[in-house]
Amino acid sequence: MRYTIIIEKAANNYSAYAPDLPGCIATGPTVEETKHNMEEAIAFHLRGMREDGEPIPAPNSTADVVDVAA
Repeated sequence: MRYTIIIEKAANNYSAYAPDLPGCIATGPTVEETKHNMEEAIAFHLRGMREDGEPIPAPNSTADVVDVAA
């Protein structure tokens, strides 16, 4: 499965979350490390959901970029 993640710049690092997996977050010092940490966080999150007998949400969110004239 492919889940959309949102990566945001914080004061001293980056943070990320998955809109389709509430509560699933990760941080890191760089975008690449944050992405890697998020991959691990999603796997851990899904494993916990399976162990708890919770349904796994289908990936539904998408992200895109738009150009806006200043």
